[in-house]
Amino acid sequence: MYIYPDNLTAKATLWLWDLRDIGIIGVGLLFSVFALAQFYILFPSVITALYAFLTIRIEDINILDFIHNAAAFFVFKQQTYEWRSKE
Repeated sequence: MYIYPDNLTAKATLWLWDLRDIGIIGVGLLFSVFALAQFYILFPSVITALYAFLTIRIEDINILDFIHNAAAFFVFKQQTYEWRSKE
């Protein structure tokens, strides 16, 4: 018996990230370890950790998209309200 995912066209994911993001995080970690070992610079590891956090995908939306949508709703886009009486 074979068990397939519900949507065969969905993006390939591993744990909480897309496979593309896993590759970028892996290269970032290698670069961060090299920069820390050779030059004692912590900044690349902070950028890699921030990218890893912002690209966590939960139920087809990542954290960066959620922050973008929340900022657009609460700050950048005008909300319109209409009150009408029932007569």
